[in-house]
Amino acid sequence: MGRIAIQTYKSPAGELILGSYGDALCLADWRDRKDRSAIDKRVQQGLKADYTESESEVLTLAGKQLDEYFQGLRHTFDLPLLMVGTAFQKCVWKALTDIPFGTTLSYLELSKRIGHEKGVRAVASAVGANALSLFIPCHRIIGADGALKGYAGGLEAKRILLALESGIKAGSDRRPDGL
Repeated sequence: MGRIAIQTYKSPAGELILGSYGDALCLADWRDRKDRSAIDKRVQQGLKADYTESESEVLTLAGKQLDEYFQGLRHTFDLPLLMVGTAFQKCVWKALTDIPFGTTLSYLELSKRIGHEKGVRAVASAVGANALSLFIPCHRIIGADGALKGYAGGLEAKRILLALESGIKAGSDRRPDGL
């Protein structure tokens, strides 16, 4: 069995579990998410590795980049990412990385971008299975009506992230997506 180095990261939006395998980040997920055990199982089985609380160069860099993001100094991340999932999930996750900082897309718009307009539910399921939150910005996906929809970190975390990216103070009356 291999080893996935893990550490926690306390963000203004909630606590994340960060994990690295080799020279790549393979986990940046919300500690208290509903599907925590399913995500952990998929990552560990996919990499044939167990979690070990330890430090790594990748985790140090991930923490630094997250600090910069939450300080408003970073709009993109440049760590090597290791996505663990099906080919379809990886396609959806790659499309998520193409959504610019400070913008949002609906599940339908994302489905159209990857050529699966009739597969909105499958796309939504893949978005929900993302184990690399923030680095793969699934928080930028909203409902077709502009409403905030489910998020692994919770809707309040999603609201905080979108507000940070749009420069709106969290808790303001304006919607974080600017609509």
